[in-house]
Amino acid sequence: MNTLIDRFLRYVAIDTQSDHESESFPSTEKQKDLSRLLVEELKAMGLDAFLDKDGYVYAKIEKNTEGKKAIGFIAHVDTSPDAPGKDVTPRIIKNYDGTTIKLNDTISMHPNQYPSLSKVIGQDIIVTDGNTLLGADDKCGVAEIMELAKYYTSHKEEKHGDIYICFTPDEEIGNGANRFDHDYFKADFAYTADGSEVGGIEYENFNAATVTLDFIGKSIHPGSAKNKLIHAVHLAMEFHQLLPVFLNPAYTENYEGFNHLTQIKGQVEHAHVQYIVRNHDKDLFKQQKDEFLKIAKYLNDKYGYKVVDVDIKDSYYNMYDIIKDHMYVIELAKQATINQGVAPKIEPIRGGTDGARLTYDGLICPNLGTGGYHFHGRLEFASINQMEKAVEIYKEIIRINAK
Repeated sequence: MNTLIDRFLRYVAIDTQSDHESESFPSTEKQKDLSRLLVEELKAMGLDAFLDKDGYVYAKIEKNTEGKKAIGFIAHVDTSPDAPGKDVTPRIIKNYDGTTIKLNDTISMHPNQYPSLSKVIGQDIIVTDGNTLLGADDKCGVAEIMELAKYYTSHKEEKHGDIYICFTPDEEIGNGANRFDHDYFKADFAYTADGSEVGGIEYENFNAATVTLDFIGKSIHPGSAKNKLIHAVHLAMEFHQLLPVFLNPAYTENYEGFNHLTQIKGQVEHAHVQYIVRNHDKDLFKQQKDEFLKIAKYLNDKYGYKVVDVDIKDSYYNMYDIIKDHMYVIELAKQATINQGVAPKIEPIRGGTDGARLTYDGLICPNLGTGGYHFHGRLEFASINQMEKAVEIYKEIIRINAK
């Protein structure tokens, strides 16, 4: 087994899920279990790596030639809270033949239902046992950047500018860029290794917001409830039914936005609900947020008191609005991808990355494919061939920059 996959399997064995409910930073201490290991491995390569108090890992490979731009590579250590992440049991399938993959007695996948599998026929892939996610998001990116670091610390004869490395916590809950140290990370531009199919170059992402709703009901014994009881959970259901039906993410694709219900809990007197709101278009994004406020006003007026309180917080914005004036970063990635025999795949991200926030904070940072698929669930898998190719593309970016 090669070093890259050894790394990946070692990393996915560590539970690093982040937690939406936590008020600490990072949201879970267990993320640092992987971060500390990464620091040890980077130091073993001869780098002055460190883990800061906020859970970020930093390292720098010093330039050995002058006059070249400093490039950064970033990935996140946390995995999604959307599926179990402890006791991951990966399995390697050699030369996948396109037939049904049985993960366990109840979960399987086939290219007819999951077209991404058709992209990896003939490749060696890593799947789960169906009981957990794999951690390809983003331990593919972590392992690839670590392999990149190993290459350049072992091949000192190869010319390059400064190479900065960072592994962030809490990306999956939208906080990965919150405490990023721009004073240390002095790259002229960077790439997040956090995409899917290798060759992917992503520089358009959603504008994003979180909407939190608190519903206040009126409780009374159900035996005497007629015309008196107002159930907070029913209010939440009524609110949801008033949102545009076709902005349900199950009905959207490409550039289409959505309102996604991520949490609902409550009893008669109080219900707490959260949505994530997404759209690539700024004006449509604003319309979606305004719709929440209009519905709240309607329900408050209907019931004659404040039955719902709305809190809207923007999370990140579409990095295209910044990157469109710095397209040399995209052209560099495209040329590197072509040089490695892969057709660049330019698609909008139906999500977000640390790079979106970092771009608005002054660090141009598009996203690159890593060879992982079906993120955030038990069907997650990774292509070994594509992971290896991703590392070669990262190297090629550095080589082109060094010319």
